[in-house]
Amino acid sequence: MSRVRTRPTRDDTKERLFEAAARVFEERGIGAASIETIAAAAGFTRGAFYSNFAGKDELIAAMLEDHVERSIAHHRELLTRYRTPDDYVAALRATERGRRDPLGRAPLLHMELILYVARAEKRRPELAKRLRARRKLVAEIIASTMQAVGEGVRDPAWAGAMLLALEDGFRLHRLIDPDSTPADSFFRAVNDLRRLAES
Repeated sequence: MSRVRTRPTRDDTKERLFEAAARVFEERGIGAASIETIAAAAGFTRGAFYSNFAGKDELIAAMLEDHVERSIAHHRELLTRYRTPDDYVAALRATERGRRDPLGRAPLLHMELILYVARAEKRRPELAKRLRARRKLVAEIIASTMQAVGEGVRDPAWAGAMLLALEDGFRLHRLIDPDSTPADSFFRAVNDLRRLAES
């Protein structure tokens, strides 16, 4: 009996290209990574790459978009189960979304890709759109979890922007000086801010 071989779906192909590109970018750097190398690392031909992306710039933009979509879906799923601020932060701290997200596992690469895209002025609106989506999500989480404990926040949008800046800042500090920046710095800061707000 012959085995039927199925071709990967378009989504499977993209996911494999994202994973391969992340590995190649980390090993060789973004500039030195060729499309042929990325395609080969994913087990595809150059033609398979071009059937999904027009070039490396489009691949990188898609990787960033995929990362934001995964992050938003992950946070929304947690919010359906953990309603108070303390429970939500504890659940977020305990989860490992990076397992299925190559950029979640590689914060330095994530920042490099953002800077790579930001250098092209015409691409900056794409980054701004994703940043606004992240800020909106965090504002919703803050408003929802604080309401669950009978508290309000004067400006959830601004609070969300501050928290994202805090997270990005600690991520950068952790990359520069891991010895003085614990891995859980952001979560410790959130807990400290929460205690200050209650005092």
